[in-house]
Amino acid sequence: MQKKDFLLAVFITFVWGINFSIIKLGLLSLNPFMLAGLRFLLCAIPLIFFIKKPNVSMVHIASYGLIFGVGLWGMVSLGIYFGISAGVASLVLQLSAFFTVILGSIVLHEKIQLHKKLGFVTALAGIAFIISITDGTVTYFGLFFVLVGAISWSIANVIVKKAGTKEVFAFLIYASIFSPIPLFLLAYLTQGDSVFVNFFENLDGKAIFSILFQVYPTTLMGYWVWNSLLHKYPASSVAPLSLLVPIFGLLGSYFVFNEPIGSLKISACFLIVLGLIINTFGSNFKFKRVFDKTRDIA
Repeated sequence: MQKKDFLLAVFITFVWGINFSIIKLGLLSLNPFMLAGLRFLLCAIPLIFFIKKPNVSMVHIASYGLIFGVGLWGMVSLGIYFGISAGVASLVLQLSAFFTVILGSIVLHEKIQLHKKLGFVTALAGIAFIISITDGTVTYFGLFFVLVGAISWSIANVIVKKAGTKEVFAFLIYASIFSPIPLFLLAYLTQGDSVFVNFFENLDGKAIFSILFQVYPTTLMGYWVWNSLLHKYPASSVAPLSLLVPIFGLLGSYFVFNEPIGSLKISACFLIVLGLIINTFGSNFKFKRVFDKTRDIA
C-alpha cells in the first residue's frame, strides 16, 4: 500500500474512533433517536437526487437502512445516552465481527473455522473485563444496547453480502432514506412531542457539529474512502487497519471527556483486539496442527 493511502486509511479509522465521542457530544443536547435520525436524513438528502439507484432489490436497500440506521446507530446512540462511555462503546461494537461469522454460518451456511472460534472466546474474555469495570463508564443498559448495535451491524453485513452490490456508496445513500422516519418515531415514543417542539431550542452548536461530523467525515467520506481502498488493494491489506478504531475510540473519549483508562480497560482492549487479530489472521496459523501435535505428545 502506498504511504499516502496508508495514512488516509489510518485517518479514516481515527475519524471512526473519535466519532463515538462526537455522538456523545450531540447527546448532551438532543434525544439519541433524533440525533441518529438527522444523521441519516442528511446522508440521504440531497445526494439521493444526484446519485443513480444501485441495481439492487429495494427489499435489501430498505432492510439495510432499517438495520444499519435504527438497529446499529440508533442503539449505539441510546447505549451512550444510558451511560456507557464513548470509548467502551467503540470497543464493544467490535464484537460485530464475531456475530457476523455466526450469522454467516446460520444464514449463508459458511463454516466457522477453529481460529474464528478461538478469536471469539478471546474477545468474550475482554467483555468479562468490561462488565467488571466500576469507574462509572459502564452501565448494564448501555452495554446491552451497544451489544444490540453490534448484532445489528452483523445483520447489516449479511444483508450487503446477500445483496451482492458493488455500488456500496449509492447503496448507503438510498438505504439511509429508510432510517429517519422510524428513528423520529422512536424519539417521539420515548420523549413525546417535546422532542419536536423544543428541537430548535435544543439544537446548539455542539449538536450541529455532532450531526455534521457524523454525516460527512464519518459516514459519507469514511465509507467512500474505505471502499475505494478496498477496490484498490487486497482486503488483507486494508481491513486489519480497522483494529485501530477502538484504540482511537478510547483515546478520543479520554481527551474529549476525560474518561479514565485503567488496567481493566487496557486488558479488555487487549483481549478484544487480540481476538480480532486471531479472527482476521488466524488462517495463517495451523491451529489444528498445533493441537494435534500437543495431543500426540500427551
